[in-house]
Amino acid sequence: QERGNEEPRTSPNAAVSQTIGTTEVRLTYGRPQVRGRTIFGDLVSYGQVWRTGANEATTFSVSSAVTIEGESLPAGTYSLYTIPGRDAWTLIFNNVANQWGTQYDQSKDALRVEVSPESAPQQEMLTFLFEDVTNTRGTCVLHWADVRVPFEIQVAAN
Repeated sequence: QERGNEEPRTSPNAAVSQTIGTTEVRLTYGRPQVRGRTIFGDLVSYGQVWRTGANEATTFSVSSAVTIEGESLPAGTYSLYTIPGRDAWTLIFNNVANQWGTQYDQSKDALRVEVSPESAPQQEMLTFLFEDVTNTRGTCVLHWADVRVPFEIQVAAN
């Protein structure tokens, strides 16, 4: 991701990748911290598009076509936005990958899916991780503050 300068960031960039079958899934994102704040429903408003991280838009890349929560997503790199809610979150995969996080344009969406958030132990820094990975599927989890947002990624069987 393109940086504006070389100074250390309050919310440092991170990346995580996981191979599912033969498909590489990679997320690159800025990692904001809780720092004693109320995150969801306050700093990050319910019902409004969130950049899902800090600084540049979070990117989500897949090396081959996948399904996200049963919906098709072609191979490529997307920006990942979300609309947090108390009982449901909308995951948004947007075709404009390299952009500042607040430049979201809904007309460029490739896919939107709804998922259910879960209560979780406190996580200071925004973290993406993978769980329950097999040769055909895996669960990607967004975890920050006291919320986990899992979503299933499936790949074609080889």
